[in-house]
Amino acid sequence: MAKRLPPLNPLRAFEAAARHASLTKAAGELNVTHGAVSHQIKALEQSLGVKLFERSGQRVKLTPHGAEFLPAVSAAFDGIAAATQRMTRPASAGALSVSCVPALLLLWMTPRLGSFTAQYPDIQLTLIPSNDPKDIRAADIDVCVHYGDGSWSDCWIRKWSGLELFPVVSPTLINNRPIRSVRDLADHVFLHGDDGREWHTWLAAADALDLERGRRHRLGDARMATEAAVHGHGVALGDSVTARALLARGMLVAPFTLSVPAVDDFYVVCRNEMRSAPIVQLFIDWLFAEKEQDEARADAPVAGRVPSRRKRPSLKVIGARTAS
Repeated sequence: MAKRLPPLNPLRAFEAAARHASLTKAAGELNVTHGAVSHQIKALEQSLGVKLFERSGQRVKLTPHGAEFLPAVSAAFDGIAAATQRMTRPASAGALSVSCVPALLLLWMTPRLGSFTAQYPDIQLTLIPSNDPKDIRAADIDVCVHYGDGSWSDCWIRKWSGLELFPVVSPTLINNRPIRSVRDLADHVFLHGDDGREWHTWLAAADALDLERGRRHRLGDARMATEAAVHGHGVALGDSVTARALLARGMLVAPFTLSVPAVDDFYVVCRNEMRSAPIVQLFIDWLFAEKEQDEARADAPVAGRVPSRRKRPSLKVIGARTAS
């Protein structure tokens, strides 16, 4: 059954007159005569069977029916205007709001902002450190780069990257308190970025679930755990995406060759209607292009990480090295 909707022009006249509280000002905005606006409003009142305005000279005031009707009409016109702007604005200009896993945002995306700005100087980014699933449907967030199992429903989703986990420690700490075998980890503080599942996975692969673990800190997320490791507060689990630059710069050392698949993966996610927005497409394409460049550079060795995933990899200790 078709929905019964009033004609568009009378609705425009009603919304403009209500916003200005004046038929004359509404006529000026719509570029029609005062009489045309008055006629359109009368036609709308007749169509609805209710009175929408009380008239007093040049001013108009909404009746209770008009006040009830106005929010829905205004919202409809606002929605049409926003959709039109998205459709007609240049593909490489505008504002874009991105929700991103804090560790990925700080350690991977932020260092690459120069690359994005160079390609798209007219796109203004708002970057939000978050991994909250509610962001996916938030009206003020355009696209998310989140860590999870990919089970979010009723949205556009594409896996961006898997990742591997391996212990990382500051060069200063490992020089002062050497790690010659996995058993030496018992002498260090364990830094957790989650509820403990990821360390459990790595220790299981290292046949060290029986390791005596005393001191430990739960830091809330991987970014905080990695930062704590950089400052020499213990041993964290780094990953093959966010820790690579820190390893390359010598800010962290990975003492073992053993790496294990992370529990979850990184995904690019957005509302279905946002996927077709040109500015969103540009950002998503940039994300994947940057990741491909990272993979192309991955042939260069990074101490302490093996690129392949093995069910029973050998455990080898990498010699400590001093910070340059």
